[in-house]
Amino acid sequence: MSNCIVAQSGGPTSVINATVAGVVKGNQMNPIYDHVYGGLNGIEGILAERFVDLTNMTEEENRTLQQTPSSALGSCRYKLKRDNPEDFEKLLKIMEKHDIETLFYIGGNDSMDTVAALSEYAEKNGITDRRFVGCPKTVDNDLMHIDHCPGFASAAKFIAVTALQTWLDVNVYPASRQEVFILETMGRDAGWLAASSCLSGKIDILILPEEPFDKDIFISRVKECIEAKSKCYVVVSEGARFADGTYLAAGESKNDLFGHAVLGGAGKALEAMILESGAASRCKVQDLATAQRSHASEQSLVDRTEAYRLGLSAHMHSADKSFTGHMIALKRRDSEEYDVEYFTIPAKEVANFVKHFPAEWILPEYRGITQEAYDYLQPLIEGTPYITYKNGLPAYVEPYYLR
Repeated sequence: MSNCIVAQSGGPTSVINATVAGVVKGNQMNPIYDHVYGGLNGIEGILAERFVDLTNMTEEENRTLQQTPSSALGSCRYKLKRDNPEDFEKLLKIMEKHDIETLFYIGGNDSMDTVAALSEYAEKNGITDRRFVGCPKTVDNDLMHIDHCPGFASAAKFIAVTALQTWLDVNVYPASRQEVFILETMGRDAGWLAASSCLSGKIDILILPEEPFDKDIFISRVKECIEAKSKCYVVVSEGARFADGTYLAAGESKNDLFGHAVLGGAGKALEAMILESGAASRCKVQDLATAQRSHASEQSLVDRTEAYRLGLSAHMHSADKSFTGHMIALKRRDSEEYDVEYFTIPAKEVANFVKHFPAEWILPEYRGITQEAYDYLQPLIEGTPYITYKNGLPAYVEPYYLR
């Protein structure tokens, strides 16, 4: 038998390691490969031949890995360029050197582009003994052709819980104290995370990237809330933008290595507008930043289970020697009880596309989301996995890249 390698890329989630655990457990139950290697820091680490052997992972480590947040194998933002064959040639030589037949790559949009690019290069050059399989993850939930992305549901649950608990905090003071509370979530191009805050049932104003921002309507809505109850709870996505496409975020955004805007500051921009307009006398801004994707002690049981099973499914599909260039995806079954099934789709059909929050699910004048949106979101945040603790803190696997 040959070997396989699993690696992680892009921004982490609280269940990204559950997919790694699924790949490892799949090979322990049905040995397709002699060794399951972990590539440290994604493609960048593989190119440097930085591996760890995960083949004989214990049951305890596997279970603890599933509750470990962030990328235990390390991540990267490394861009493979199709017009530069050197990286492709080097990676394939490394795979051949270590008898690695299959690369499982866990990531989002750009990672699926990596899977597609590697598969295209191999096919173009007649290489049939090296295969590439995509395993999706992203808290942004913006991948096409998949009902929802592993990682999103746990982040959505954390946001909804945070919204509920901070709403309770904001409302402890009497009506004589006016206050606007602004919660800023991730979401550069899609508003799925911000929209999930509505599961708390406490959101007055919701601002998403999919709907052009109108300052006059926003200020009018803030005044309406303040006049009615002296408090106003606002949720804004970091990617909120004006009709001309410029970001609401204060200051000029910079771009990362993939050309994506690096955002932050939408909440502060709203605060400045409110105070300057006199719509309210007091504002607080809470930017959830990386907390929303790394708070693993409040994982969704649905999310963690699906992420783990996706790893099992990826391993199972790789038993087919012709299986390459595809991403494992999931869709809901047409049944009364919530359930999903796994299927595959070419990675090139996912890469470089964005699944937006549906416009028909957005209520006018920033008043929240429709019942259809609630029906979509609610099942995803159900249940909480059993979490083990050590010294009062959640137990975790020491990151492999730090060993």
